[in-house]
Amino acid sequence: MTFAPNQQLNCCIAWLESSVTEHHRQKVFRVIPQNDEQVEIINSLSNHMQVDFWQPDSVTLVRPKMQVDFRVEADKSFEVENLLKENGVEYRVLIDNLQAALDAQFDSKVRTTGHSYEKYNNWETIAAWTADIAAQNPDLVSRSVIGETYEGQPIYLLQVGKSGENKKAIFIDCGFHAREWISPAFCQWFVKEAVETYGKDTVLTTLLNNLDFYVLPVVNIDGYVYTWTNDRMWRKTRSKNAGSVCTGTDLNRNFNAGWCTIGASDNPCDSTYCGSAPESEKESKALADFIREHLSTIQAYVTIHSYSQLLLFPYSYTYSLPSNYAELESIARAATKQLTSLYKTKYTYGPGATTIYAAAGGSDDWAYDQGIKYSFTFELRDTGRYGFILPESQIKPTCEETLLAVKYIANYVLEHLY
Repeated sequence: MTFAPNQQLNCCIAWLESSVTEHHRQKVFRVIPQNDEQVEIINSLSNHMQVDFWQPDSVTLVRPKMQVDFRVEADKSFEVENLLKENGVEYRVLIDNLQAALDAQFDSKVRTTGHSYEKYNNWETIAAWTADIAAQNPDLVSRSVIGETYEGQPIYLLQVGKSGENKKAIFIDCGFHAREWISPAFCQWFVKEAVETYGKDTVLTTLLNNLDFYVLPVVNIDGYVYTWTNDRMWRKTRSKNAGSVCTGTDLNRNFNAGWCTIGASDNPCDSTYCGSAPESEKESKALADFIREHLSTIQAYVTIHSYSQLLLFPYSYTYSLPSNYAELESIARAATKQLTSLYKTKYTYGPGATTIYAAAGGSDDWAYDQGIKYSFTFELRDTGRYGFILPESQIKPTCEETLLAVKYIANYVLEHLY
């Protein structure tokens, strides 16, 4: 079976908006197209049926020699395999039965009905935790609300650090993309380490004495809730789009940094939809407003995503290099070395556009353009074996190694304040 190169077939919007929680026999494929013709095969595939791109985020970003991971419905898997075989595209199946992998994700040996740092917690549990951690550690943690989501959820921000005059700060956020569950797990882990090791861990204690950390545990709360209640594979927000039956905006395409110019879509049905305007989403607006209000204080911006094992810095919306490229590269090199030292996990680092692909509207580029010269994006474990459904048994090692890199970045910032 082959498709004409220019064949354009409408995709079924209902699949994109599906509230079915089951993913039985859905497969995740990996291909590495070798040339433009094979890229066109993947394009044709995407036009012919519903394809959920895991890496890169969209079919428009696919290029020759690029690793491409995508999910297809169970009843289309044989069709996909036949198409790839007939056109000589080498492939392998990363996940043979997505539902089985989703069920196996909850493999933690921790047994608790409440909050746990080694399990994935739903939003209700995380929200309660933000109140508890602040109440139990009033000398180190305070909680505030910086806005609300489209569906009216309060957006909680934790300020972590010992009280002091004129302290500078580092902003850390997690949970931009709803299905990247390991990301919010890290923000919770970071706060845990801060309160549990203060006075014991020399580096972390020094950091907390001299810096504040603004920690936003989940940016895309509505989407995160939806991954627990309806569709584990949901990525975007849950806002309604005028004139479209499709829901949601990609928050990491919604910032005013080359907005919607490259690697983003103006189609509300696409997973990389940039929104109707920069900061059209209440969540991105709340985050941006807070950072603008604290620009004189915030020295570094760190945003946590998954997956791919990357440490990225600006730019992603242009192939131009940032003015302090050499410094950012040096920091990233040393930070990844620290990360790798614990479990030998290999990370790649570099500017977003050249290291993975060009994408406009990202929060890291926006923060950098606001004058925050230390701006980084982590793409946590793994490299595709589990993708967005990293087992709970990997939360602890993933967070432990990532913390080493974040501590290195924070310590560098502290040493270069003045």
